Amino acid sequence: MRKLIAGLFMMCLPALGLAAGGGVALDTMEPDHTNKASLQRGAALFTNYCMGCHSMEYARYKRVAEDLEIPQEIYEENLIFTGAKIGELMKIGMDSEQAANWFGAAPPDLTLETRLRGESWVYSYLRGFYKDDSRPMGVNNVVFPNVGMPHVLVDLQGLCAVKPHIGSDSSVDPLSGNEVNGSVCPEWASEGTMTPAEFDSAMYDLTNFMSYMGDPVKVERERLGVYVLIFIAIFFVFAFLLNREYWKDVH
Repeated sequence: MRKLIAGLFMMCLPALGLAAGGGVALDTMEPDHTNKASLQRGAALFTNYCMGCHSMEYARYKRVAEDLEIPQEIYEENLIFTGAKIGELMKIGMDSEQAANWFGAAPPDLTLETRLRGESWVYSYLRGFYKDDSRPMGVNNVVFPNVGMPHVLVDLQGLCAVKPHIGSDSSVDPLSGNEVNGSVCPEWASEGTMTPAEFDSAMYDLTNFMSYMGDPVKVERERLGVYVLIFIAIFFVFAFLLNREYWKDVH
C-alpha cells in the first residue's frame, strides 16, 4: 500500500511542478468558442501575422472553415497563401533548421499552445512586448523574458518604451487622485494603427482562435456532456431500484 501511494505521489510531481512554476502575473482571458465572429477575426490575424513562422499542423483548413462557418471558396481565397488545398494540414514552408539559425530556436507549432500554457498566458504574452535595445530583435517580453521572437504585431499595437503593466489592476493614487496602471503601456516608443483597447480586443480574438484550435470539439463535448449526465442520473434510479429488488430477500 505504501508503494502504491508513493507511486501515485511521484506521478503527480510533474503536474505539481507545472502548477507551481512560472510565477508571472497574467491578465485573465476567458475563451468563448461559440463566438464565431471572434474566431473568424482570430483566424485572419493568425494567418496574416503568425503563420509565416508558426504552423498548426495538427489541424486541417477544411475543418477550420466548417467549424467557423466560413465558405470554403472564401477561406481558400483569403486565408490560404501557400497554395495548399483546403483539405491539407496547416503546415508552413519555413525550414526548421534555417529558422533555428535566424531566431535561436525553431518557432514551435501552435496547435496546442493554449493547452500547454493556458489562454491567459498567451493573451498576456501577445500584449507584453516592449522596447529593449540589448536584445537581438530589439524587443523583450514581460511574460517570456529574453524571448527570441520579434514583435510581429508592432504595426498594430505600436512599441511600448517601458515594461507593460501585465497582470496588475488599475488603481487610484490617494494623494494625487490619478489613475495608476490604467493602461497596459504608460509610454510608447512608436504608435500603432490600433488604439490600446482595439489591440486588446484583437488579441482576445487571436487567443480565442488559438484556444479553439487546441480543443476544436469543446462546444460539442460540453453539449453532449449534459445529455450524458442526464442519462446517468436516470440510469442510476433504475439501477438503484433493481439493486433493492435483488437484495430485498437477503437477510
